[in-house]
Amino acid sequence: MTGLVRRYGPVLTGVILLLVATWLVLLVVLPQLLMVDFSLRPMLPPSKAGGPEDVYTLGNYATLWTNRIHLSIFLKTVWASALVTLVTLAVCYPVAYYLAQVAPKRRLPTLVLMLVVPFWINELLRTFAWYIILAYNGPLNLALVWLGVWTEPQRLLGGDVGVIVGMVYVYILFMVFPMYNAMESLDRNQIEAARDLGAGWARIHRRIVVPHAKPGIAVGCIMTFMLAAGSYAVPALLGGPQSRWFTEVIYNWFFEGGNWNQGAAYAFILLVLCVGFILLMMRLFRVGLADIAK
Repeated sequence: MTGLVRRYGPVLTGVILLLVATWLVLLVVLPQLLMVDFSLRPMLPPSKAGGPEDVYTLGNYATLWTNRIHLSIFLKTVWASALVTLVTLAVCYPVAYYLAQVAPKRRLPTLVLMLVVPFWINELLRTFAWYIILAYNGPLNLALVWLGVWTEPQRLLGGDVGVIVGMVYVYILFMVFPMYNAMESLDRNQIEAARDLGAGWARIHRRIVVPHAKPGIAVGCIMTFMLAAGSYAVPALLGGPQSRWFTEVIYNWFFEGGNWNQGAAYAFILLVLCVGFILLMMRLFRVGLADIAK
């Protein structure tokens, strides 16, 4: 705070803080409070609103535990989002390391641009592209049949495989850039010294690179998991009845069932799940909010 006042002056600092506070209250705090209020009330016709039946209850939350179908979808969403996070981490770690420590400085802008340019296209269009690629007679199936990987095309859409592949691609940048930002500050001399002392690549990454990049890995995992768990477009386009996502159930409660109270309860449960995952990552990687903010 003192640094802000010294840099911008008391008047401009006050204006900045007021704008930030207004943004947080109007777009974060109030919507969440309204969602909690909705989730704790039963769905009633307007004529009964505020009457004796309009009382706070946990019935909307209990619905998830009594509805076995919705509970199984919720648990499937949890493990599938975790799987998306792990696969994205495995794919992005070598990419981030190459960009941060191996790629020549003169080629780095071109490589970063090659990663970013595809994401200038709308998420729906990129998801539709994977719909074409993963189709029964799509290019991926035709290529794998031609290579002899399998004898006939396989159905990759309408199940969890297509959804997970699509999510890994859609959210790849949210994993790459936090890790790249953390690895970039690693002194290359530490890696060279470890190599001169006889350490293999696995040990170098386990003892030097990964500990240094922990904040970036934690941020990437948090962002990827939250985006995957809260995704609607990807499972709706690439999935099917057997691969429904919990966000699709929430959408149905709001816009098809017309039960905003039940939908708010399910949405709040999903929010609590994401907050719990954040705390788990912070504890697992032993990082604090200050480390993540870097």
